[in-house]
Amino acid sequence: MNKTAIAIRHLHFEDLGTLEPVLQARGYTVRYLDAAAGDLRAADTARADLLVVLGGPIGACDEGIYPFIEDELAIIAQRLESRQPLLGICLGAQLIARALGAGVAGMGVKEIGFSPLALTPEGEASPLAALGGVPVLHWHGDRFDIPIDATRLAGTAICDNQAFSIGCHVLALQCHLEADPRQIESWLVGHAGELSQAGIDLRTLRSEAQSLQTRLPMAAEAVFNAWLDACESVAAEGS
Repeated sequence: MNKTAIAIRHLHFEDLGTLEPVLQARGYTVRYLDAAAGDLRAADTARADLLVVLGGPIGACDEGIYPFIEDELAIIAQRLESRQPLLGICLGAQLIARALGAGVAGMGVKEIGFSPLALTPEGEASPLAALGGVPVLHWHGDRFDIPIDATRLAGTAICDNQAFSIGCHVLALQCHLEADPRQIESWLVGHAGELSQAGIDLRTLRSEAQSLQTRLPMAAEAVFNAWLDACESVAAEGS
């Protein structure tokens, strides 16, 4: 039976990245909803087999400026209630945390660049273990608190909360595990203003991305496949 995956997107180049071919190989039909284009209100996200909420350069608490964030929070709350598979990345993870009653706030510093996650014992027993210390892309200035009843999976020296899960059906990642290092130039152009303001050396980011063109996509594929295996196994048991 054909499966569907809906991804809520905030910027075109911050897409599913290396996750998209994984989903396609597993038989998912992928559909994007562009939050800023008003695609959310009429969308039937409840019927999707997988919902992914992607990143973006706005704040998870900015609904006063970007009203569509309220729609996203409502969609996420509905998804959490149904216990269907839900993946949040960066802004998406922060929105999941908010929907679960946890705080989201600025760190006072930008974390931009490639570095490995420090996994908790629970993280070592999770799909994130497939990373094996491979550096992943960080690109944020806000952080989330860990929601009640969620399991903290990872952190970094700059941001202590980098990932959490709820059962097998919710995975929230502050880092951009989906980002394809072979497409880094789109990020460097699209976020040129932020990079300049933060004093980030583009040449360093570009060099780091080039060194990870093989290792990082392979590790990310392993993580996503392991998580989807667990989600689909639970779904099969409940059917």
